[in-house]
Amino acid sequence: MERIISFTLNGKPTSVKVDDERMLLWVLRSDLGLTGTKFGCGEALCGACTVIVNRQAVRSCSTPVKDVAGKQVMTIEGLGQNGLHAIQQAFLEHHAFQCGYCTPGMILTAYALLLKTPKPTHDEIIHHMDDNLCRCGAHVRIVDAIQDAAGIGKGGAL
Repeated sequence: MERIISFTLNGKPTSVKVDDERMLLWVLRSDLGLTGTKFGCGEALCGACTVIVNRQAVRSCSTPVKDVAGKQVMTIEGLGQNGLHAIQQAFLEHHAFQCGYCTPGMILTAYALLLKTPKPTHDEIIHHMDDNLCRCGAHVRIVDAIQDAAGIGKGGAL
C-alpha cells in the first residue's frame, strides 16, 4: 500500500511516498540516492546493507520502510557528515578493506557495537561482526580497526 513514510535520515526529517512494504535498502538507494548502503545477498545474511535504526544495526534489505516510520535512520553517508568518524579513520589506517563493497556495512555494524559496548573485548568484536561477510578476507584488519577506534588498540577513542 502506497503511503507517506516519515523518519529522520542522517539527522534530517525525511518523507517518502512509497509502497510501505518496499525495502528500506531500495528507498535509500533508488528513491533517495544514498548509494553507500549496498545490496549484497538480499537475504539479510551478508551485512552489506546494514544501516543504523535508533542506534541499532539493521539489515535494510529485509526491513520494510514502514518499520522505520518515526525513527532515526543513519547511513554511512550520515556517519561521516562532519569529517571522518573515528571508526572510519581506523578503517583507513588499518587498511581494513580491499574492494570496499562490505565496508559501509562493516563500519556501521562496528559503530552499533561501540555504541552499546564502548570497550568491547576481542571476543565480543568477533561475535558481533561474525554475520558481516568480507569476501576479500580483511577480517583481521577489521577487528584491529575496531579495537583502535574503541581505544583498545594503538589509536584513539570513539
